[in-house]
Amino acid sequence: MRRIDTLSDVEAGLEALVLADMRLAEIRGRAHAVPLRRSEPGFESLASIIVAQQVSTASAAAIWARLKRAIDPLTPEAYIAGGEDAWRFAGLSRPKQKTLLAVSEALAEGGLDLHGLCDLPAEEAIAALTAIKGIGPWTAEVYLLFAAGHPDVFPAGDVALQTAVGPAFAHETRPDAAGLRQLAEEWAPWRGG
Repeated sequence: MRRIDTLSDVEAGLEALVLADMRLAEIRGRAHAVPLRRSEPGFESLASIIVAQQVSTASAAAIWARLKRAIDPLTPEAYIAGGEDAWRFAGLSRPKQKTLLAVSEALAEGGLDLHGLCDLPAEEAIAALTAIKGIGPWTAEVYLLFAAGHPDVFPAGDVALQTAVGPAFAHETRPDAAGLRQLAEEWAPWRGG
């Protein structure tokens, strides 16, 4: 599997997308340069994605900063040891506390290898991540995009992505996850490009 590791990889992905769907050529011409957005695979990367779920960017940044202050270094073992006082101090919701605990326990017990997931086909990696209570497809897909540089992962459930695609493709309404996933089928194997 080719990963998106460099700006050249981003460009190659964009070229492949335009060839797969000519409607993207006009959009690409209007868009700004697409940056390389990668994070290091591992617990911190997945934890930051979980923290950012369904909150504003500003709220996510504030919660993340408090979590990093409360638990330093932020490792699975330290998260477990930090306990509810540290989690509450950070401002984590109860569901996010539980999800991060489930991830931490899976990593500490050896049942989850976040680095190894980066080398798996998308479907297998998503299945491994979503097997953990509290991790859904969006979280798994975003982790694979940013931590693994997976070229063919597409978080169709992302509301911001749905909102952007609607007007870009002259849809009268914002497409739902199923509609967006269907639209992106022809972009394989560069849906994440």
